[in-house]
Amino acid sequence: MPALGVNIDHVATVRQARRTIEPDPVWAAVLAELGGADGITLHLREDRRHIQERDLRVLRETVQVKLNLEMAADEEVTRIALDVRPDQATLVPERREEITTEGGLDVIAQRDRIAACVERLKAAGIEVSLFVDPVGDQIEAARDLQADAVELHTGRYAEARTATERLTELQTLKRAAKVALDLGLMLHMGHGLTYRNVRPVAAIPGVSELNIGHSIVARAIMVGFEQAVREMKRLVENP
Repeated sequence: MPALGVNIDHVATVRQARRTIEPDPVWAAVLAELGGADGITLHLREDRRHIQERDLRVLRETVQVKLNLEMAADEEVTRIALDVRPDQATLVPERREEITTEGGLDVIAQRDRIAACVERLKAAGIEVSLFVDPVGDQIEAARDLQADAVELHTGRYAEARTATERLTELQTLKRAAKVALDLGLMLHMGHGLTYRNVRPVAAIPGVSELNIGHSIVARAIMVGFEQAVREMKRLVENP
């Protein structure tokens, strides 16, 4: 069954709306672990719109499960990652004007830049995953750059409006998953997954990690963070 990585970015989003000290994403990480999270995911963005460097450093000292840092292949953030040493770094595309990550990395077009970042992270003993669209060429490029894993972007599946569209996108994910596994890559998935749509993705053969954030934080507002994670964990464990 897939591991559940809980993304705590949007706890920090609420905090930064008022530039105050609460809610603290570090507290959320503790509750997520109590709820059964197998990993804690956070994205240190260039514009620091939610997670701050302090959060990352405190979480490195306190998180008892896998710590997964989402990051651009940016020099400043790479230096921070090399200093903090998360268990995993997931390289993602990043634009200041986007609301959230809009698609996968174009590994082919940015090959040299990404390759240099991957090499530095791996030399420091950090596992590296590349967040890519479910496209064979991009997955092959990730393998060529010595990535340990790919995280397939599930946004098109999550945004599908009809059952037919969802099935089509699910089949695309399954085909891409097979490509990744055949190439010897670890297989992760994430983006836009919710309590309503996660189970078919969790059932894809070979997927070892799902990263889910917004839906859990939204649910937590109603039922509490630990309970929200427990509910998602049950769905992931019973696809």
